[in-house]
Amino acid sequence: MAAGTAAGTAAGTSAGTSARVRKRASSGDQDRASGPIGYLGPPGTFTEEALRSDPHFDGADLRPMTTIGDVLKAVESGDVKLGFVPIENSIEGSVNLTLDSLVFDYDLLIQREVVLDVHLHLVGPPGTELSQVGRIFTFPFAAAQCRYFLDRELPSVEVVAASSTADAARMASRSKKGSRATTKATAAISPALAAERYGLDIVAASIEDHPDNQTRFVAVARHGIPEPSGHDRTSIVCFQQRDHPGSLHAILGQFAARGINLTRLESRPTKRALGEYCFVIDLEGHIADELVGDVMRVLHTELPGIKFLGSYPAGGPTGSLHRRRARAAWRSADAWLDGLRRQVTSGAEGAGPEGAVRGGAGPEGAVRGGAVRGGAVRGGAVR
Repeated sequence: MAAGTAAGTAAGTSAGTSARVRKRASSGDQDRASGPIGYLGPPGTFTEEALRSDPHFDGADLRPMTTIGDVLKAVESGDVKLGFVPIENSIEGSVNLTLDSLVFDYDLLIQREVVLDVHLHLVGPPGTELSQVGRIFTFPFAAAQCRYFLDRELPSVEVVAASSTADAARMASRSKKGSRATTKATAAISPALAAERYGLDIVAASIEDHPDNQTRFVAVARHGIPEPSGHDRTSIVCFQQRDHPGSLHAILGQFAARGINLTRLESRPTKRALGEYCFVIDLEGHIADELVGDVMRVLHTELPGIKFLGSYPAGGPTGSLHRRRARAAWRSADAWLDGLRRQVTSGAEGAGPEGAVRGGAGPEGAVRGGAVRGGAVRGGAVR
């Protein structure tokens, strides 16, 4: 696995990385994407809405595609520079097609994530009333997020699958409004963006079962790992040699020993035999961070397989705030360390910048000196 190999190479990053880690620039917020971006179409999907919600993609050449598979194939072939697809929903969980494709079928790297608040609406031709609706076009994943509304308001409605929420709106726009006699109006479950694009009215607003519904999207590329931004996430896949008691615990213990927080843990069948699973893990931090690199090195040594899916700026409404705070903290730490180094004299005990830093006074000493992290990670508790 080409992308998996990147884990072994990048995990070796050590002291030489510290200067780069301190750069933790604002690139996670200010850079602009260049080159064409393929996304799950047609125009009007939540995927397009998520793309347009992130300033990183302002002015980009957006190219709608029919399926998630089409998007990933276009990235692999080089037809587009980035692919943008949904990967996780707060109600329904993982988008298995996306996740399994990244784990088993493609060697692509996640470059960025976007978290979008999802509001689903029942939409129909102008003048459509809820009591007239007899058929609904819907993306199955969207229908699953509106079960309570459909069971309560439209228990006998005919549900017709569409390839996306926007395609559902497009199909509904081609249907005629029902009459009071036939009560067979056609509607769709879609975002407001699609309703506006296809000239539909909102029949019932915000019909999702849970008001805090969110979907996470990822941008993927053939190669490249973004620099640390100060608030990052890393995604990996761990493969086991065989199933035995404590196998998952042994993996998770590596993260716990280093104080690395996991934001997601999911098992997926390996598609080789019944009962064989791999573990998809999202964790806080970047592969350029020393502790993350260290745990990756250990897992690469002890497991039969580990696939690196990417280190990238974490999304969500607080992402930019975390990055600003991290930059301010690093500036303050650099100023503090510079002040200590200016006090070093040739006649002092532990003379020289190397002594001052490695003796425990500076951040590098905290990591390598053993008192805070080095003892736990390198002093024998783990290794």
